[in-house]
Amino acid sequence: MLNDILRYTGLFIVLLAIQVLLMNNIQFSGYVNPYVYILFILLLPFEIPSWMVLLLSFATGLVIDVSSGTLGLHTAATVFAGFSRPWVLKLIAPHDGYETGDLPGMKTYGFRWFIPYIIIITLLHHFALFYLEVFRFDYFFRTLLRVISSSGFTVLFIIIIQALIVRR
Repeated sequence: MLNDILRYTGLFIVLLAIQVLLMNNIQFSGYVNPYVYILFILLLPFEIPSWMVLLLSFATGLVIDVSSGTLGLHTAATVFAGFSRPWVLKLIAPHDGYETGDLPGMKTYGFRWFIPYIIIITLLHHFALFYLEVFRFDYFFRTLLRVISSSGFTVLFIIIIQALIVRR
């Protein structure tokens, strides 16, 4: 158990450092902003209680907000993603369900399971984040373009990170 806590603490620190130091500096004409820190929420164990997912989502978003100066936008979007996670897991569950002790990831359930999982959670997170940022529907299609393009790049970076983890 202590080993798991240390591993997830390390994952939390590494992903937030990557986000703050590297990914926050990537912007293509205001439409592409990859947010790989949501991988922390995606990789939490299946058996973790929902309240703990929400608490960890809140902490993750709060750290990003403090470092980015975005006043709760990432916190709200990350909590929404954490709130949606159990339903997404139920939606894409294998026929025989999830094995006790398994962790979500490409290594455990394969590429075909992992891709829909990260796409759905990433789209939900980015939809909440960007529409809360704009907070009106005047620029609906422009914001939708931001959601889709940023989600695509985020998914690409998450797949690269997962491939590096699986290779190890």
